[in-house]
Amino acid sequence: MIKAFLSIVAKELLDFLRSWGLVVVVLYSFTVDVYIAGSGMQIEPKNVSVGYVDYTGGGISQKILFHLHEPEFVAPKRFLSQKQLSEAIFNKEIMVGIVFDQDFEKNYRKHKKATIDVLLDATAASQSFITLSYLQNIVLNFSKLNIPIDIDIHKLFNPNSDERYFMALVELLSVVTMLSILLPAVVFVREKEEGTWDIMLLMPVDPKIVILAKSLSQIIIIMAGVVITVGLVLFGTFNIPMNGPFFAFLLLTFFYAFTSAGIGLFIASVSEGMMQTAQLSMLIMMPLIFLSGAWTPVYAMHPILEKLSLLSPLRYYIEGCESIFFRGTSFIDLWQYFAGVLVLGSVLYWYGFRKIGKLF
Repeated sequence: MIKAFLSIVAKELLDFLRSWGLVVVVLYSFTVDVYIAGSGMQIEPKNVSVGYVDYTGGGISQKILFHLHEPEFVAPKRFLSQKQLSEAIFNKEIMVGIVFDQDFEKNYRKHKKATIDVLLDATAASQSFITLSYLQNIVLNFSKLNIPIDIDIHKLFNPNSDERYFMALVELLSVVTMLSILLPAVVFVREKEEGTWDIMLLMPVDPKIVILAKSLSQIIIIMAGVVITVGLVLFGTFNIPMNGPFFAFLLLTFFYAFTSAGIGLFIASVSEGMMQTAQLSMLIMMPLIFLSGAWTPVYAMHPILEKLSLLSPLRYYIEGCESIFFRGTSFIDLWQYFAGVLVLGSVLYWYGFRKIGKLF
């Protein structure tokens, strides 16, 4: 029985290596895709185009504009009227418009209320309002407010506020989800498309061994891809810290891969071809990712969706991995994330295993 099990695992791994297209897709997903997500998705302002109208002709407005420099902003462009400025924003020539009225500098020097009008293209809402906070901080440096409060900020877990850490890690976890669903499903659906399903049924091996061996072979591929990504991209390129136990991350990933493989087995049991497999995988995977907190913080969701997120194993996987990488949580304190993945994973894999088993 063990020999047959290992033979099936070896056969599936060899079939994977012979499928050059699939090998390229997996390698791309675990390397280039994670790198692009970490380095290419910028949330903070960068190269923001700014225009301004200065009716004062004074020096204070120019000093404020002087603080709008690279890499957050490009050199501010002057316009002669607010009408021209508004047209430039409408035509997407600039993202931010600043208007200094005639009394701005006079009121400022007399310690009266000085007003700056800011026109903001809020199409990209997150970046535009982060840009606004930059402008507010710049203006506050000129306001000379005498407030008897000193704010000491201590940045925890990510002292440099490098969003690449979070983006690259979350993309890796999303890739693990996608491939852990797709690959086990593809293994069985390929048997249907190639007409070898009946041959597989005639094998003198317990169907349970066949299902488990085929699932494990794809999880081995996932784990190899994870190790490559962590070594080359997370550690090698982004220098992401690993403050917790590395073996805990690998163990949690292994259990989670089995969880997603159960979904893949269910998809394989109802799919007749690769196209249907891909469609069903996306249909199931998108709600899992949305409810996990990868795109939107769980606490910011609607209360109903927040409750439903407890049914997403990806939520426990992401929170557990963040705790391992950034917070340095000890293995014993990770029990709640392991419990969430194991409980949901056992149910999902059992259901998928049972569903595909009915076809044998």
